[in-house]
Amino acid sequence: MESTSTVHRRIELQAPEDFAYLINNVRRAAADSINAAFPPVEGADGQEDELRIRIEEMVNNYIIQTFTLAAPNLTINGMPVDPELFFSSSSSLASPAAGGIFLTPAPEEQYEVFDSRKRARVEDLAREEEDLLRSIAALKRRVPQATASAWALATKSGLAADDAAVEAVRTCVETDGALSGKKTLEGLGPLDRQDVVEQHFETAVESLGRLKRDMPATVAKMERARVAAGYVATER
Repeated sequence: MESTSTVHRRIELQAPEDFAYLINNVRRAAADSINAAFPPVEGADGQEDELRIRIEEMVNNYIIQTFTLAAPNLTINGMPVDPELFFSSSSSLASPAAGGIFLTPAPEEQYEVFDSRKRARVEDLAREEEDLLRSIAALKRRVPQATASAWALATKSGLAADDAAVEAVRTCVETDGALSGKKTLEGLGPLDRQDVVEQHFETAVESLGRLKRDMPATVAKMERARVAAGYVATER
């Protein structure tokens, strides 16, 4: 016949101070019982009663052994308990007390006096934080769309200005060329504005060359404007 063993759940403590509190209570009760049974008596040489000292040592060892054996069945905030941290004389969790029994000091809790002004200041800061979060959310919704629209408008304006410049150059070249050819064919000799026409022609050639160089960048701007317009339309 197979034997079944029952696994019990470990006792859960929230902080080391909880375990120290249990040790303190047991040691305090032991110290009270020893003081009642063996009142402190000093001899002629200024030493305490040897029997009381021996009993205190035995009781202290018994308490240490008891909590050491119980430690595997305890957890502090989900972690195993190390009894050495509570029984070592060099540990910050233990200190010697009167009567030879080591007591773990209970944590001292301090509370600040309630200040209504500080509470009001905390509430004001909380409201300010909420307002800032709402402003940030509004900017996230509004700024990208406005930026994309402004960039698309600026690109369209730049393209319109480039088209106007090309048209002006083309008109100037056609007009000056027609006048120059007409006067030459009529046998009028050199033109009165020959230098001006040549200068305009050179300017027109340079403008056309510059437009030829800038055309890829203009096409790229138009493509980015189209993508931005599509993004704005999608966001709406």
